[in-house]
Amino acid sequence: MINHPPAYDINPGNVTEKVIASFAMTSAREQQLLTSLVSHLHGFARENRLTHEEWAKAVGFLFRCGEISDEKRDEFMLLSDVLGLSSFVDMTDAPEGATEGSVLGPFYASDSPERPVGADLRPDGVGEPVLVQGRVLDPDGRPIPGALIDMWQTAENGLYATQDQTLPDDAFRCKMRCDAEAGFSFVTVMPGPYKVPDDGPVGDLLHAGGRTAWRPAHFHFLIMAPGHRALTTEIFFEGDPYLGTDAVFGVRRSLIVAPLQDQGRRRVDLVFRLVPAALSEAA
Repeated sequence: MINHPPAYDINPGNVTEKVIASFAMTSAREQQLLTSLVSHLHGFARENRLTHEEWAKAVGFLFRCGEISDEKRDEFMLLSDVLGLSSFVDMTDAPEGATEGSVLGPFYASDSPERPVGADLRPDGVGEPVLVQGRVLDPDGRPIPGALIDMWQTAENGLYATQDQTLPDDAFRCKMRCDAEAGFSFVTVMPGPYKVPDDGPVGDLLHAGGRTAWRPAHFHFLIMAPGHRALTTEIFFEGDPYLGTDAVFGVRRSLIVAPLQDQGRRRVDLVFRLVPAALSEAA
């Protein structure tokens, strides 16, 4: 039985200490994070002299985030994104030598079908074709054969297949195993820019703050290989009008590419670099 200090006789000067002392997490790291979280939450309330009405409004906001979330929409992930927290963690936790990461976003679905290299992701082959091809390498340029590419994007209308009921649920997304040369390729369409969902509490926050909800067009990639640290990133395109005002702060200069012309169609060439898991842990 954990011996907690008495929780009565609390006051603004000791409540933070008593709350922290009431927790005894089995993981030292979890205890550290929880201690810091409680300290900063209480510090925020103390610094700003938070009123009961303001506290209740914040709790109600979080309740609404949970209420609108489902298996196809994660409002808490979206909140993290628009507050820049997702990008902050991506950047500060990035291993040296890997391709820069970017946000996962609220529309990732883990059940994308596995397709062969060279697959056409367009439903019935409809839409202006774009060839996307690339390789997965380690920081020294050595290929990583068998790396798994998990890719998803919007259609030209700026909607993901999970949002657009006119599209098959698995349109414009796939998993793909790289070949013996660590290569991958698929045919798709250029994704359209879109607004993050602004019909919920996060949208209300953006509107209240005079923020845009628009994101530049992009491909999402989640890349995994045994013995290597997984990479979550995005690919953006030169000339997109929303590159400088991305609602979720996901754009990085190194992730902006210029599509090429190849035999009458556009082509996007990519190289992704994964670091060994041991190297990323040491960093």
